[in-house]
Amino acid sequence: MKLVEVRDKKGVKDFTKIPFFIYKNDPNWVPHITQEIEEVFDRKRNPYFKHGDCIRWVLYDDKNNPIGRVAAFINDKTAHTFEQPTGGMGFFECIDNKEAALVLFEACKNWLTGKGMKAMDGPINFGEKDRYWGLLSDGRERPAIYTMNHHPDYYHALFKDYGFANNYEQIVYYRKVQDPPHPRLVGLADRVMRDTNYRFETLKKNQGEKYAEDFRNIYNKAWKAERTDFEELTKERAREIMRKLKPVLDEDICWFAYHKDIPVGVFIAIPELNEIFKYVHGNLNLVGKLKFLWYKKTKGCHTMMGIVFGIIPEFQGKGIEAAIFNELGKVIQPKKVYENILINWIGSFNEKMIHLLVALLQVVPYKKFITYRKVF
Repeated sequence: MKLVEVRDKKGVKDFTKIPFFIYKNDPNWVPHITQEIEEVFDRKRNPYFKHGDCIRWVLYDDKNNPIGRVAAFINDKTAHTFEQPTGGMGFFECIDNKEAALVLFEACKNWLTGKGMKAMDGPINFGEKDRYWGLLSDGRERPAIYTMNHHPDYYHALFKDYGFANNYEQIVYYRKVQDPPHPRLVGLADRVMRDTNYRFETLKKNQGEKYAEDFRNIYNKAWKAERTDFEELTKERAREIMRKLKPVLDEDICWFAYHKDIPVGVFIAIPELNEIFKYVHGNLNLVGKLKFLWYKKTKGCHTMMGIVFGIIPEFQGKGIEAAIFNELGKVIQPKKVYENILINWIGSFNEKMIHLLVALLQVVPYKKFITYRKVF
């Protein structure tokens, strides 16, 4: 076997095609969009390179066939917030071969050790936590979700055999859009709505900068209180996120809560794009874009994916959560565009949010992922 760092077009091509070999017989796999994966490794387009570094490899067998891939990375803003300096590894794909996996894992460990790291988490992303994060453990029989991982069963044995241990679990939740709201949710929402200091509104795409700033204010207050590895969201990054989301945003499923005109809560969902991307085959080139537009028009998306949900600490437990979802239901249930709603992964460490979603929305687990940690 031979391990080669990805440095040229051939390396990128081989890095891209390995999943197509691994999942060729898996009807539930939908390839990630190649252009979006490559953006992760682009020093000009991925802002994480401003405070971190990244490397990736392809593993070849004795006949020079690509049989595995992996990436390793360091985020200097969060690496030292853990008990031991911790880097990351991700984009792991490998044949069912312990020796091949060992080569890939060792490459990550050695690179990270050389940069002072004492542990690595994986599989994770060199970027935002809402994508390419965690090893799929439950829900493999269901279609892959846009920007989320889809893995064969044997990956868990490869990780555990190398010494990775479960760090935390990530759960994606599900419910039917047309299911009636829980009476307690309606009661809490009605109580909030009687207070004229509150107002709730959908995001307006023609006011992107305004909502990017409102989102940034909520994010920096809400998530800072929840995570030890929190990274403050800058104005530039918030605007960039909104710019990227704009082409796929549906205003009906993106809501903001305000108290005396101060943004205090947000729920942002997007159509579940894999319902269309499954026809694109991972390449959003000109042909892929035309396919996307055609199938978006003829097939549409019938599932919505909640990707962001947060309430600033001083307004948690006041019913804002219930009011947002109640207002959302009033808009989307009569239109019958969406049949299902998914809530992007909630970490097992966030017991408060899990309890809230289960109790008020009556959601059920849909998929489960594991973020592993290997201490060197």
